[in-house]
Amino acid sequence: MQRYAVIMAGGSGERFWPASRQARPKQLLRLTDPERTMLGEAIDRIAPLIPPERVLIATNEILAEPIRRGLPEIPPENVIAEPAKRNTAACLALATAHLRHRYGDAPVAMAVLTADHKIADPERFRQTVDAALTFAESNDALVTIGVRPTRPETGYGYIEIETKLAPASGAPSPADVRPVARFREKPDLATAREFAISGHHLWNSGMFFWRTDTLTQGFIKHMPALATALPVLTTAIASANHSGLLSCFSALDDTSIDVGLMERAANVHVIPASFAWDDVGAWDALSRTRECDPQGNVATGDPVLIESRDCIVYNEAGPDQIALALVGVRDLVVAATADAVLVCARDRVQDVRRAVAELRRTGRGNKT
Repeated sequence: MQRYAVIMAGGSGERFWPASRQARPKQLLRLTDPERTMLGEAIDRIAPLIPPERVLIATNEILAEPIRRGLPEIPPENVIAEPAKRNTAACLALATAHLRHRYGDAPVAMAVLTADHKIADPERFRQTVDAALTFAESNDALVTIGVRPTRPETGYGYIEIETKLAPASGAPSPADVRPVARFREKPDLATAREFAISGHHLWNSGMFFWRTDTLTQGFIKHMPALATALPVLTTAIASANHSGLLSCFSALDDTSIDVGLMERAANVHVIPASFAWDDVGAWDALSRTRECDPQGNVATGDPVLIESRDCIVYNEAGPDQIALALVGVRDLVVAATADAVLVCARDRVQDVRRAVAELRRTGRGNKT
């Protein structure tokens, strides 16, 4: 059975403004590695298991050409441009239609990954992915990866399992896959603390594994509009009918695959991650994924830091273009680009998107 990876890379990354913009979102930035974009890191991580010619990148029409130019190792036809802005369920229906166009009714094993994760042990990651795909290939199962909590995180969704997790040991295998009891929404701090120590809860990584025929059956049962759209999308792709593709795709619901399918299906399983993982969702993630100085600061672009602690400073333009200095402050995020500056309390990074919304509302959308 053929294995494909689908890397979702269509988000705008608003919480990383001003570095992340609509035409150059966070997945095209070197946030966690000075030499490679986040999307490039995602391709490198999976490549020894699934080669670039079997990697599909799902993005939007604005980003499709920049991605094709920036990633010559990916065949141009493997960069899928969504014709309208929808959520992950529609995105994955479109990816499935592309695979149906190539392979007909023959099932294909699909690994759904994202372009905004930091994973510290790529080999363990590939072993986990291989175990999840092996289980999905042999069972009519929708499989996800769950991450053992290391802190009471309120920004992640959680996966609850029936049996208490044993300590991680050895390489993961399909035998480690277990049924999901239920998904839990992002909790308040008190609940997150309970989840972190319960031994029954995992962070929802947003990575999924299934056969295309299993996914299609899930659509038929729980998201019938997507099931009806699949052959229409496939025909439009085969005939290069962009208007037909747009008409069908834009009529689909704006629903995530988590809410539309994973939280409703009975055949959902999870494999605990055996690797360190971070969802690089906002500026504070850099303190977990980049090296800190002795005062706890993370600095990019050679800023001057005097008697300042636990700050995240990102000077994209560099000191030759913008001189950036912090004196006597702590717990701040300061991010500067050639045309914009963000100053934010470190515990308010989730609210950066509110600033982006206000810039657009007041007619300054060219800065977003």
